[in-house]
Amino acid sequence: MENTGIWLLIVTLIILTLVGMWKLFEKANRKGWEALIPIYNMVVMLRITGRPLWWIILLVIPVINLIVWLGLAVDFAKSYGKTSFLSHVGAVVLPFVVFPLWGFDKNVVYLGPSATHEFRKKYPYRKSAAREWGDAIIFAVVAATLIRSFLLEAYTIPTGSMEKSLLIGDFLFVSKVNYGARVPMTPVAFPFAHHTMPITGTKAYWEGLKIDYHRLPALEEIERNDVVVFNYPMEADSPFYRPVDKRENYIKRCIGIGGDTVRIINAQVYVNGKKGINPEFAQKYHVVVSDGTDFNPQRLVDMNIDAQRQSEVEYLFNMTEGQASEIKGWANVREVKPYIQPTSVVDTEVFPKDPSFMWNIDNLGPIIIPKKGWTVKLDSTTIPVYRRAIEIYEGNKIELRGANDLLINGQPATSYTFKMNYYWMMGDNRDNSLDSRFWGFVPEDHIVGKALFVWMSWNERGSFLSKIRWDRLFMGIK
Repeated sequence: MENTGIWLLIVTLIILTLVGMWKLFEKANRKGWEALIPIYNMVVMLRITGRPLWWIILLVIPVINLIVWLGLAVDFAKSYGKTSFLSHVGAVVLPFVVFPLWGFDKNVVYLGPSATHEFRKKYPYRKSAAREWGDAIIFAVVAATLIRSFLLEAYTIPTGSMEKSLLIGDFLFVSKVNYGARVPMTPVAFPFAHHTMPITGTKAYWEGLKIDYHRLPALEEIERNDVVVFNYPMEADSPFYRPVDKRENYIKRCIGIGGDTVRIINAQVYVNGKKGINPEFAQKYHVVVSDGTDFNPQRLVDMNIDAQRQSEVEYLFNMTEGQASEIKGWANVREVKPYIQPTSVVDTEVFPKDPSFMWNIDNLGPIIIPKKGWTVKLDSTTIPVYRRAIEIYEGNKIELRGANDLLINGQPATSYTFKMNYYWMMGDNRDNSLDSRFWGFVPEDHIVGKALFVWMSWNERGSFLSKIRWDRLFMGIK
């Protein structure tokens, strides 16, 4: 469905809802036009149902207002004698259908404010046990879905790419509010399932209804060094294609924002010419022992060091600078030095995966991160870097004619102006992270939210109570 068609449908549903409210307001001896005035119409509904007027404060707070609306819509239905389960579902989910039907039905009359003691005494009704449970489950599912979509979502750290800032087994909360909650692009989906149904392994969403990218107002912009959850961008043109909001969730640190120039020299990140932060666990070390004696594996596990044996006397240790200093003092260790790929080593798996760029994970760039409204000149040096963003993320068709000449959507082009902001994401465990060094920019429509704090941390290697990392409970994320 085209975007204009979706908006036409939304406007039509709003009009139907307002028409129904107009007629129902009149049945409650209110003026019909009061239904047309935003916020004020909610005040009128509070009076009709008998709810306190201070609820209007809750009805203007994002996310909370959606939850409060559930209760108010049910109270509104009760005030007109609609006490059945289906009537309450209709008032919450299909007001554009049931409100006009009730409004034009002469047999539907206003009985009084349903939230008052007097009303309940005058019109008593009893719910069955099944009805009580059904109402509670539906309310819980709807409320949890709204919270998960627009407020907070739980997330688990599955890999060591953010060590030691975030550990495998950390359970954290991700805020959708900080950067502005993204309106679901595939709104028809099974509750609590991200993209795949449990057990069956089938899709947990329906692609028959799609909404273009929109985001609610944000509390803050993404800043350098924020820990951000986002959808994996390389699924956009993979055989496992899924809609943007149903792609795998990744978590990394935002190294650069739109307009920044990022460069990596000998594993040191520079942003706009200044040294970036060096996370504690960002480096591999080349370790040489004097006699070929192997290390005690349990000691390495206790130190949380990932070790790879290269030869009889050589190892690669993924560890902190402090651990490197400690190991350098061990009796059988002859040498410990950072393992950095020299500029002579070319890695064709590194972004932009073009042989003309002599880059590797430790020596890369400079790269300018696209910013909304920024215009880039297109030539042999920029096309490989920005083609994916222009073509895959922003939906343009690119045709190359020769080395430098190209068409964008059938029109000759020598430059391009970006429609979105982009970000450069990297893991804190730099030598054990699949990040922007391999797949480039993350577009703003892939941003899920900001990682806030760890509420639980589970250590698979621990035993009994030591399986819980007690020192990490409710730890803020920096």
